[in-house]
Amino acid sequence: MRSFMKSLASVALFAAIVGIAPASAAGYPDKPVKVVVPFAPAGPTDVMARLIAQKLSENLKQQFYIENHPGAGGNIGMTQVAKSAPDGYTILVASSSFVVNPSLYAKNPYDPFKDFVPITLAAASPNVIAVHPDLPVKTLKELIDLVKADPAKYSMANPGVGTTPQLAGELFKLSTKLDLTSVPFGGAGPAIQSAVAGHTPIAVSAIPPAAPQIQGGKLRGLAVTGAKRSAAMPDVPTMAEAGLAGQESETMQGLFVPAGTPKEIVALLNAEIVKVMALPDVKAKCAQLGFDVVANKPEEFAAYIKSEVEKWGKVIKDAKIPQIK
Repeated sequence: MRSFMKSLASVALFAAIVGIAPASAAGYPDKPVKVVVPFAPAGPTDVMARLIAQKLSENLKQQFYIENHPGAGGNIGMTQVAKSAPDGYTILVASSSFVVNPSLYAKNPYDPFKDFVPITLAAASPNVIAVHPDLPVKTLKELIDLVKADPAKYSMANPGVGTTPQLAGELFKLSTKLDLTSVPFGGAGPAIQSAVAGHTPIAVSAIPPAAPQIQGGKLRGLAVTGAKRSAAMPDVPTMAEAGLAGQESETMQGLFVPAGTPKEIVALLNAEIVKVMALPDVKAKCAQLGFDVVANKPEEFAAYIKSEVEKWGKVIKDAKIPQIK
C-alpha cells in the first residue's frame, strides 16, 4: 500500500514539474456545460447569459445550455450552483442580488466569498434617476430643492426591495437627507410604468428598461449613477456631474463557478468570455441593452465583489431596511 501511495505521489510530482494540468481540467469541456440563471427568462441577466452561452458553444465546440431557476431574489439558483460539483460544468450568471442578498437576508443560504470563484464581470449597467415630464425639474439639484421644499409629498418608484436601483435611491436619500417615499414594485417594468403614468413621479431604475421611455420623452433623465455617461443616454449627466459625488451604483452581470473549481478551468473560462465580450456583435447587443462591457480578470472581479458587498451592506443598515427572514 505504501509503495502504491509513493507511486501516486511520484506521478503527481512529475505532473507538477512538467506542467501537466490536473485530470479534471484536461480536455475541458468534453461534455455539455450548464449555465444557471437565477431569474426568469427574458430578463437582462437571461439575455446576457444566452448571448455568452451561444458564443462559448461556438468557440469551445461544446454545448453551453441555460437553466433558469428563479425565486427568493435569485437565492434559489445561486445556492444550487454553490452546492454543485466544482468541475466547471455548472456556471452561474448572476446580477447584483449576488452582492446585496448577504446583507438583505437574515439567513442567506450562500457565502459570496467561500462558496464561489469569480470568473469575470462581463458587463454592468448604471442606474438612472428619472422623473415624469410634468414634474417642474430639469436637473438633479432642482429635484432635491423641490423635495426639500415639500417634505413627504413625493414618491420614488424602484424595481423592488434589495435591487440596486432601490438601494441607489436609498443612498441618494441618505446623502441628501430627503424625506422621499420609496415605493418598491415587482420589477423594473411596473416601476417605470408607474412613473410614466405619473403615479410615482420619480423613479430609479437600471438603464435598459428606462432608456426607451427617456429617449421617447415619456420620462426625463436627470442623472446616471455610473462613473461615466451612458452611451444609451449621452445627454444625461452622471451624478458627480450633477453635483452629487460618491453615488456610483450599477447592475452587474457576472459569472461564477463553485468554490474548488480547478484554476485552469477558471483561467480558460475567463479568457474565452473576455474574447466573447470583445466581439463587435456582442458589444453592439450590450449597448442596445444598456450595458457597458467590462470583462475583467478574476482577481479584479473578486475585489469588486468585496467592495460591493460592503457598500450595500452599509446602505441597508443605514437606511434601516428590514432584513428578510
